[in-house]
Amino acid sequence: MKTIAEGTAYLFGNNIDTDQIYPGKYVELTEMEDIRKHAMSGSEEPDLATFFQPGDIIVAGTNFGCGSSREHAAMTLKGIEVGAILAESFGRIFYRNAINLGIPAITCKGIHALVKRGDTVRINFTTGEIVNETTGAKAKAEPMNDYMMGILQNGGIKPMIRKMQEEKKQKTGAE
Repeated sequence: MKTIAEGTAYLFGNNIDTDQIYPGKYVELTEMEDIRKHAMSGSEEPDLATFFQPGDIIVAGTNFGCGSSREHAAMTLKGIEVGAILAESFGRIFYRNAINLGIPAITCKGIHALVKRGDTVRINFTTGEIVNETTGAKAKAEPMNDYMMGILQNGGIKPMIRKMQEEKKQKTGAE
């Protein structure tokens, strides 16, 4: 996991709920290849998965990911390999699901006004610096703490815990 993400911005408004991110009618899908096809399919960009490139960035207004606690909403964004999600604010459960799956979710007040669809955005997770490379506009977000960076660098909380358990096993087995 890099500490800097850079990609094309795709904008979404306020109160984008989990059914807009990943409609409930698809929850029975189990293969990531099937899940990823429906990323944002309930939103104003229903075909996002057809042109979204790995590393591109979602920029949203307030309360991104509100609604149900289904992990599928974050899973579908991981499936399209989102570089980061920048939002004015997040639904609490969605935010934690995103981080736990290894998706950088960055809260930045005023970001929606600084970025247009198609702009190139660069985010430094450890300093919180955000630069719109297209316009030169800058913003400052809360930097990610070491624990969150650890989760992201390991690809999610489950891989991080597995790694910690393996390291502990190797350490205790070697003594």
